[in-house]
Order: sequence, then structure tokens, then C-alpha cells
Amino acid sequence: MNWRKASHSEDSDCVEVAALGSSALVRDSKDPAAGVLTLDSVQWNALLNAVRSGDLNGR
Repeated sequence: MNWRKASHSEDSDCVEVAALGSSALVRDSKDPAAGVLTLDSVQWNALLNAVRSGDLNGR
């Protein structure tokens, strides 16, 4: 599986993402063994929209 994280997160804690079929997998980069969230395309797009709009800032 090809896990990726944002290029701007070089040394900071971040999430990693990978594609598995039509699903997006999300995990904590500092603790990858802690578990994985599996998101369908609707959930993935909702997450991206929330991040881009700043709805998750300060949480």
C-alpha cells in the first residue's frame, strides 16, 4: 500500500492517506499501528471540503 502525507508536513505530525479501490484510508502518521479509518468517496469529499473551508480549525 502506498501511504502519502502532505509535502508541507515533513517533520510535523500529520495524517497519511492511501487509496484502496474506491475507498480512502486515513491513519495517524506518528502512530500508524493505532488503526485506520476507511472512507467512501462521499465521506472523503466531505472531509476534504471541511479541511479546505477551515471548519476543522481549532478542534
